Amino acid sequence: MKEFTTQEKLKHLLSFPVIVAALGYFVDIYDLLLFGIVRVPSLKDMNLDVDTAGTMILNYQMVGLLLGGILWGVLGDKKGRLSVLFGSILVYSLANIACGFLPHFPVEDKTMLYAWLRFIAGIGLAGELGAGITLVSESLPKQLRAIGTSIVAGFGLLGAVVAQLTVELAGDWTIAYFIGGGLGLMLLVLRISVAESGIYNDIKHDSDIKKGNFFSFFTNWNRFVKYMKCIAIGLPTWFCIGILAVMANQFAVVMGIENIQPGKAIMWAYVGISIGDFASGFISHWLHSRKKAIFYMMLFTIIGVVLMLFGGTKSENMYYFYCAWLGLGTGYWAMFVTVGAEQFGTNIRSTATTTIPNMVRGLVPVMLLAFDALKVNNGVITAAAIVGLFAFGLGIYSTLTISETHNKDLDFIE
Repeated sequence: MKEFTTQEKLKHLLSFPVIVAALGYFVDIYDLLLFGIVRVPSLKDMNLDVDTAGTMILNYQMVGLLLGGILWGVLGDKKGRLSVLFGSILVYSLANIACGFLPHFPVEDKTMLYAWLRFIAGIGLAGELGAGITLVSESLPKQLRAIGTSIVAGFGLLGAVVAQLTVELAGDWTIAYFIGGGLGLMLLVLRISVAESGIYNDIKHDSDIKKGNFFSFFTNWNRFVKYMKCIAIGLPTWFCIGILAVMANQFAVVMGIENIQPGKAIMWAYVGISIGDFASGFISHWLHSRKKAIFYMMLFTIIGVVLMLFGGTKSENMYYFYCAWLGLGTGYWAMFVTVGAEQFGTNIRSTATTTIPNMVRGLVPVMLLAFDALKVNNGVITAAAIVGLFAFGLGIYSTLTISETHNKDLDFIE
């Protein structure tokens, strides 16, 4: 195996595809989580129901992510990784700018308009991470792949922190939407100089190779099981974000805390996730294993969840501390997406890498429905614990039983 000098490593890890993918994911995360951060102030400002309307709008966005993941994933394999990077960012940037104009739309039912705009934004947001990770995975040497994708996600996830700070400093949720849309449009200019993946170019014009067939994940049993396990590995991350952070205000009453701001809970969770994502690549590199890195981080997260829910959390700051803990533990997000990229051949790699994280996001409404149904008779804390038990159970089983992909060559087709 080739050994790289420090200078060669830096040249690869700070290459243009890595930098642009990291910036793209930064804007993607900013816009993805912006609704969660401004959910309460934006809905109150337009005299809409915070809980009912908020859950519905979030579900619309998540369904958009689910459908968008399929759309952009297939397009990435059929037309190239760059087509997704351009198209997706244009869609979600324009949708976010439209969200900023919501108070001025002469529409009576603002709830449905907000929901549809977040649905469109969700479709656009679905393409960024998968295309970026696929491009970086195929562009870097296999020895540096984990570190490269961790840089992309670690930096990109700071977008959540900036989104929260932007809302606080701007003092107006509409301005935060305008900034997010504007950043996306500025990023389009940078994308012009990014080159297509060499591995993809080798098969691009070969008509004998079937590319971007989403249904191929369901026509072969081994491939289907592998695909389902990849999705399950990511479930704990969005359990922690979608329920424990986004719905943080619902835990305040039962914990005896005067107020918990979901925006701050999300921000602190993503501070932890960003650090965790930077670390996960190096942990995987050091352990020579993707599976061990993810498994150990899951165990660390479970301890944090138990302490948060049953350890006597009695202050707002203590809740935020545990959000950061859970973020640090679930900071294997880039590693999980990279595992998805490494499991499948070049002809369906973009489809896999783009749909897998969005299938996880698309399951957030299912987790929220289960949480809402269970809390009626069991209370908020027990309901969260039950949903978490399923999410972590499936995640751990899948992590331990999926095939190891550390140092795997990616130049193969299905």
